[in-house]
Formats: sequence, C-alpha cells, structure tokens
Amino acid sequence: MITVIGNIHPMSAEALFDVLKKEFADYINAKLDSKLNIDFAHVYDEINVLFPDVTSTVLTISVSEDGITVSDNAVSLEYNIDLLEKYLIDFIRIKAE
Repeated sequence: MITVIGNIHPMSAEALFDVLKKEFADYINAKLDSKLNIDFAHVYDEINVLFPDVTSTVLTISVSEDGITVSDNAVSLEYNIDLLEKYLIDFIRIKAE
C-alpha cells in the first residue's frame, strides 16, 4: 500500500528523520501499549522505518516538497503490519499537515 500525505508545512527529510527518532517510538508504544524497538535509516529523501520485533518489516518514507509518501516494503507477509503503518501515517500527518 502507498499513502501520500500533504507536506503542507514543508518538512525536509532531515527534519522528519529527527522528529521520528525523537518522538515516534513513544507515540506508537503509547498507542499500542507496547515496547516495540524501532530503527531508522535515512539516505537523501528516503527514510526506512524498521521494526526488528516484527521480522522483515520495513516502511519507507519518501519526502518531497509536495508530499510525503509512505509505502510498505515488508519482505514477509507473515505479519500484518497495517496497524504499524496506520500509526506511522497518523504521526506524520500530525507533524507535516
């Protein structure tokens, strides 16, 4: 699934990466009442969000001036990551729109 989010308050990939590293883990863990480990990788305008507790789960965020795109790049279909993706999209909307 690919979701496009308006980048209304222009946010660079670097700024979004910093916000994700500082705030996203607390946000999603509060929503899920969990203690998920989350890793991030950032290269140019792409940010990968990895959930090591959920094997092979990667969500990719592409940032441009016009919008932020979130796509599911999970290698395995063993886990349903719709809820993780939903909370990532909700978080980005709060920060970018």
